[in-house]
Amino acid sequence: MRLDGKVALITGAGPMGAAIARRFAEEGASLVLTDISGSRLKAAADELSGRTRVVAHRADVTVRDEAEAVAGAGLAAFGRVDILCNIVGGVRDATLYQPLLSMSEKRWDETFAINLKASLYLIQRLAPGMIERGAGKILNVSSVNYAGEAGSGDYGAAKAAVASMTRSLAIELAPAVNVNCLVPGLIETRAVEKLDEAMKESYRARSMLKRLGRPEDIANAALFLCSGESDYITGHLLPVSGGMLASL
Repeated sequence: MRLDGKVALITGAGPMGAAIARRFAEEGASLVLTDISGSRLKAAADELSGRTRVVAHRADVTVRDEAEAVAGAGLAAFGRVDILCNIVGGVRDATLYQPLLSMSEKRWDETFAINLKASLYLIQRLAPGMIERGAGKILNVSSVNYAGEAGSGDYGAAKAAVASMTRSLAIELAPAVNVNCLVPGLIETRAVEKLDEAMKESYRARSMLKRLGRPEDIANAALFLCSGESDYITGHLLPVSGGMLASL
């Protein structure tokens, strides 16, 4: 099994986070799971607890004290965290698409916080241990929207920052820690259910494979970048987008 004996901390128990947790459990990893929703977290933990060791800790990981408590719970249970998957992200506003000219400062700040702060806090807490052990994997999640998308300027800018942060961290944490980033297209999640059919169809049309991504597509790519099979890959942005490429 590709993750036998490894401990993975995964933020977000929604469709992508749960799919990654499921895939990692199949490959032998012990899990530290967190989500802002207690019910969503419990459902994921209950599903996986019969397959592997699971520590579930509800938190808003955009708050430093809560993020550090999640890391502390994982370290207390397992003694180390080998893999950190920063999945939490998105837009908290009920209106997903909004022009920059009418966007509030509150929404702008919240979008950057949810997409960047949790990752920063957990990396600062867990990367030193990885460096000390001489090994570790950190996986961030950007988006094809980092190249710019009308009505999504806050999200695109935040995801461009995630991509840039990934490259900076890969340089700073080398050679001990591999830091990579997934760049998904539109993935079938609860947020996507809120989009009108015309918007979803536009993403299908832009994809060479003519479909939206599935959480399992993300999970399989995450497994590769967090396993020993990617030991000579760092600072890489891996599109999981059906052929759509993001470039600035």
